[in-house]
Amino acid sequence: MAVALAITGADGQYNGRMTLFVVLSCMMAAMGGVIFGYDIGISGGVTSMEPFLKKFFPDVYRKMKEDSKISNYCKFDSQLLTSFTSSLYVAGLVATFFASSVTKAFGRKPSILVGGAAFLAGSALGGAAFNVYMLIFGRILLGIGVGFANQSVPLYLSEMAPPKYRGAINNGFQFSIGIGALVANLINFGTEKIEGGWGWRISLAMAAVPASILTVGALFLPETPSSLIQNSSDHGKAKVLLQRIRGTGDVQAELDDLIKASIVSKTINHPLKKIIQRNYRPQITMAIAIPFFQQVTGINVIAFYAPILFRTIGIGESASLLSSVVTGVIGAGSTFISMLVVDKFGRRTLFMVGGIQMFVSQMLVGGLMATQLGDHGTVSKGCAYSVIVLICIYVAGFGWSWGPLGWLVPSEIYQLEIRSAGQSITVAVSFVFTFIVAQTFLSMLCHFKAGIFFFFGGWVLVMTAFVYFLLPETKNVPIEQMEKVWKEHWFWKRIVGEQNENIKIQGV
Repeated sequence: MAVALAITGADGQYNGRMTLFVVLSCMMAAMGGVIFGYDIGISGGVTSMEPFLKKFFPDVYRKMKEDSKISNYCKFDSQLLTSFTSSLYVAGLVATFFASSVTKAFGRKPSILVGGAAFLAGSALGGAAFNVYMLIFGRILLGIGVGFANQSVPLYLSEMAPPKYRGAINNGFQFSIGIGALVANLINFGTEKIEGGWGWRISLAMAAVPASILTVGALFLPETPSSLIQNSSDHGKAKVLLQRIRGTGDVQAELDDLIKASIVSKTINHPLKKIIQRNYRPQITMAIAIPFFQQVTGINVIAFYAPILFRTIGIGESASLLSSVVTGVIGAGSTFISMLVVDKFGRRTLFMVGGIQMFVSQMLVGGLMATQLGDHGTVSKGCAYSVIVLICIYVAGFGWSWGPLGWLVPSEIYQLEIRSAGQSITVAVSFVFTFIVAQTFLSMLCHFKAGIFFFFGGWVLVMTAFVYFLLPETKNVPIEQMEKVWKEHWFWKRIVGEQNENIKIQGV
C-alpha cells in the first residue's frame, strides 16, 4: 500500500516514503479546493446569462440590451450584482475566525466537515432561489463553507505531506480550485443552452456534488499527527498514524519534532497575540502580504467576471462562456505543472517567472483595449482573439506561481503554536481583498476602462520585487524546522536574530 518513493527530510532526519494512504487522504481533503473553485467559476458564468440577469438584476439586463448610450465598460456596473459575488467573501471572512478555534481545539477534520456541510446547504438554497435575497443568503452559507475549508484544508495537506513532496501535495489545493472552476465553466456553457432560461439553477445547484463528496469523505479522513499530538496526550496513537502515513516504523525523529512543537504550542493561550510578537514578524508579514498580493494580481477579475469581460469586447454570450472554459483548462493545466516542478525549482523561481509573465500579458491586454475598444461598438475579431490569447498567457502565469504558491507558502511557514492563528490571518486577508476586488471591479472597469489592466499590472511588478528581496526559499525544509530559513535570510535575520539575542541576555 505504498508508492515506492524513498524520502528523507532535508537534513536527513526523517524517514519514509510517499504512501498511497497519504495520497488518498489528501485527494479527499483537496475537494475543499474543488468547491471553492466551482463557486468562483459558477458565479462569473451565471451573472452573464441573460435569463439570470432578467430575473434578479433587471436594471443590468436593461442597460446591456437596450441602452446604447452607456459605455461598453459600464454596462454591468451594479453594486447589487457585485454583492451577489462578493457576499460569499464577507461570510467567509467572519467564518474563518470561528474555523480557527475549531481547527485548533478539535482538529483539522471537524473543520473540513463543517465546511462541506455549510457549502452543501448553500448550494441547495442557491439552486432553489426565487428572489435576490434568497440568492444572496445562499451565497452567505457558501461563504461559511469556504471559510472553514480554506482554513483547514491547506493545513491538513501541509501536515500530512512528507517534507520533500509538501509543495506538490499542497499545490493540489490550488489544482483542485482550478478543476472546480473548469467544471463550473463547462456546466455554465451547457446550461446556458437549455430552453426556458432556467439553466442557471442547475449551475448553482450542482455545487452540491463536490460538497457532498467532501462532507461524506471527511467522515473517513484521519486526523493529522500534529493535530493528534496537540489535542491528545496519547503520543502512541500519533506514532502509529505517523508510521502508517510514512510507510515505515522509523519515525522517531519526526515524532520528536512534533512533540516538541506541541509542548511549545500548549504554552500559548492567545496565539493571535503571540503571532504579533517580534520573533514572528517574518511570518505575520507573509501572512498578510502574500494573500493581499494574490488578490491584486487581478486573477479574480478573470475568475469572477471573465464572461462579462469577454462580452464587454463584443463576444457573444455562448462564445464568452466557451472562452472561459479555455482559460479554465489553461489554469488547471498550469497548476498541475506547478505541482510537478515546485519541489525541484523552488517557490521563488516560480514566483518570479509567473510574475514577469503576468505583468507582460496585462500590459499588452491593457494596450490593446485602450487603442482598439472605444466606449461604444466592438473590437475586430482578430483583436478579440488576441485579448483572449493574452488572458490565457496571464492565467497560465498565475497558475504556476501566485495561484498555488499563495496557499502553499503561508501554510508551511508557521510554527505549530501559531499555525492555526497564522492560517486564519492568511485566509482573512484573502477574503477581505477578494471582497474588495469583487465588489469594486465593475465600478473600476467603468471608471478606469482599459487602465484597469495597468493598475493590476503595477501591483504584479511590486509583488515580484517583494518576493525577490524578502521571501526565503522553503522547498524541502521540514515544516517543524521552518524557523531556520528566517534566521539565515539577509533581512529577516536582523529581526529574528536580535530577538534571539534578547532572549539569551534575559536568561530565558
